[in-house]
Amino acid sequence: MTSRLTVRLLAVVLASCAVMAAVAQTEIWRNDSLPEIVVTGTGTEHLLKDAPVQTEVITSRMLQRYAGKSIEDILAGLTASFAFGQDDMGSQMQMGGLSNAYILILIDGKRIHGDVGGQNELSLIDPQNIERIEIVKGASSALYGSDAIAGVVNIITRKHRQQGILAENTTRLGSYGDVRQHNGLALNYGRFSSYTNFQLQHSDGWQNTTVEHTQGSEPPITDSRNKTVNRHTNWQVAERVTYQPTRQLELYADGSVYWKRIYRVSGRHPHYDVKTWDMEYHNGSASMGGKWKLDGADFVSLDIDWNRHAYYYYYTATTLVEDYEKSAGTIYYPYYPYLPGQKELQSDQQRTMATLKGVFTLPHSNRLSAGVEYRYDWLKAPTRVAGGKATDWTAAVYVQDEYNPLECLNITAGLRLNYNEQFGARLTPKLSAMLKLGNPWRLRATWSQGFKTPAIRELFYRYVRQMSGTYLYLGNTALKPQSSNYWSVGGEYMWAGLNITVTGSYNKVKDMIALVTIPNYQAPDEYIAQYDPVKTRQYQNIEDARTMGVDVNVRYNWREFTFGLGYSWLDTDANQYDTNHDRMRRVTIDGMAHHKGNFMATWGHRFSPGYQLGVGLYGRMSSKRYYQDDGDGKGYHIWRVATTHDLGHSRTMTYRLEAGIDNIFNYCDRTPHGLHLGTTTPGTTVYCAVTIRFNQGKKLKNNYKSNFNSNQRNEEN
Repeated sequence: MTSRLTVRLLAVVLASCAVMAAVAQTEIWRNDSLPEIVVTGTGTEHLLKDAPVQTEVITSRMLQRYAGKSIEDILAGLTASFAFGQDDMGSQMQMGGLSNAYILILIDGKRIHGDVGGQNELSLIDPQNIERIEIVKGASSALYGSDAIAGVVNIITRKHRQQGILAENTTRLGSYGDVRQHNGLALNYGRFSSYTNFQLQHSDGWQNTTVEHTQGSEPPITDSRNKTVNRHTNWQVAERVTYQPTRQLELYADGSVYWKRIYRVSGRHPHYDVKTWDMEYHNGSASMGGKWKLDGADFVSLDIDWNRHAYYYYYTATTLVEDYEKSAGTIYYPYYPYLPGQKELQSDQQRTMATLKGVFTLPHSNRLSAGVEYRYDWLKAPTRVAGGKATDWTAAVYVQDEYNPLECLNITAGLRLNYNEQFGARLTPKLSAMLKLGNPWRLRATWSQGFKTPAIRELFYRYVRQMSGTYLYLGNTALKPQSSNYWSVGGEYMWAGLNITVTGSYNKVKDMIALVTIPNYQAPDEYIAQYDPVKTRQYQNIEDARTMGVDVNVRYNWREFTFGLGYSWLDTDANQYDTNHDRMRRVTIDGMAHHKGNFMATWGHRFSPGYQLGVGLYGRMSSKRYYQDDGDGKGYHIWRVATTHDLGHSRTMTYRLEAGIDNIFNYCDRTPHGLHLGTTTPGTTVYCAVTIRFNQGKKLKNNYKSNFNSNQRNEEN
């Protein structure tokens, strides 16, 4: 109790320093003195204040002061738009009331690859290698294709524009055995440059409660050993090489290798869910391409990418497994024994993409973007997909025009023609406009359509899960593509360090796909005869769904202080067919919270040439999250204090210390295992990180300057 009180008192003292101290203004992070450039909304560079599509930016300065341990930590703490519910199958991310499946995640404009139960593998993103994050809400399929229905999150990585050698190391330690390691090596010599990145993430996991929910009328188990978040380890090695044969042409090649293991509680218990296997993931990627600079900001680029995501069971005890491959198509499945240390492939997903894009300045204040894309998906999943293997391909062509009929008016229109092997052709349009009303005011409006073709697993899924009974999960080859119509209107006010944005949105989603519980008699007879499931769930199209919301963001800079406030109001519902009563019923989309918010107050000061201090107080809040089954997730508010210390440096060496306390009021959701959690936080945690950077060389002359000097933003501090 005494130590907990000490932690809270320390947090209050640090927060008071952030709020009460006031000294002369100074520039703390040089990058923030340059105009913010964004690219995600239109695929072309714009000053943030003049971007035709409303874009929320988490800047380099915000990232450095917050010192988040993961991309989930960063997004949850610095914007009110997201909700997370971490478990073994991924981050369970939500944006605007829609799940991860409707959110497109990009790294430097390229799709991330990794499907863990429908979740992107966000651990592929190294938080220490992020320059900024751009968030565009609403449908963006005209520009980015399938999946961009809820919005787009573009992770912009740091670029190293110093000639010579740069070597850096960040080591972070925290509660519950949390270890984060980042190492980078950059080489720039003449026309050649490379960057090698290594990251390691580990946590011992934690258990918020020993109570486990049971099905039916059985009483809850009170001695469960299952953890809220299991012990896990992952590492990644990535390499990028660029070569500039001429001033106008840049070529690149990059690749990465990624490994992850989730260690789960094993053993035997008559009731609660105990596993005899861990979960292991193997990812790989390779890409190559180039960019040819034309006059001004015009260019042509070509990118070819290959990605692999493989998911295995790593057995920790002898287990009898039904051999699907040897007896597919029959009712009887012979059993095959797996011994400790053996692996069983669950899914191997591979994707190849080719993208050709051009941006051209046309007469009469027009800027044209056009491109063609091809995507081929291949899946092998012996125990999870009917037939064991499946493929799919998509081809697309798109065009977008940014037109400025007046200096104060921008109109952007786009159209994509998409052709999918399974579902044929589809046109997806987009129209947005921005009006400047003098220097302080901006008005923006957008109408766009989104679409999402069913994933291979949604079409051909066939998976059996043993819990306190047998649960059967099925795909559905009768699924239809999902589509949406999105409208938004908003205003922005900027004056003397104050920035206020208010945006209202409405998103109408048709044929939304979700797992729906169906009567066992509706499942194929051979599955019912074989498994006699307690419950059968199948992917189905919900007739329609809608989300509507209002987002408010306020930012104020005064001297050495920065204050930020974000608020998101959201309401969702959907028409879902009730198979038990043969009628439609109105339901709330799982995981929706009406109210979410975030707060930050930061202060920084350079006390001497050798020492610079930054202090921040952060809060994130959510009302209860609604679910159709098993109760709602509890509302919460969580507060964090973070400090940064830039220590003495020489011409070639810099040093940085980060330390903080998360969840200073020790909130912890004790909801039993198997029921919904508002948040999985374990309560109060502490962390400390040390960064050492060696930089030998001089600034590299930049031959790729855009009209907005965007590359200059990415030079090393």
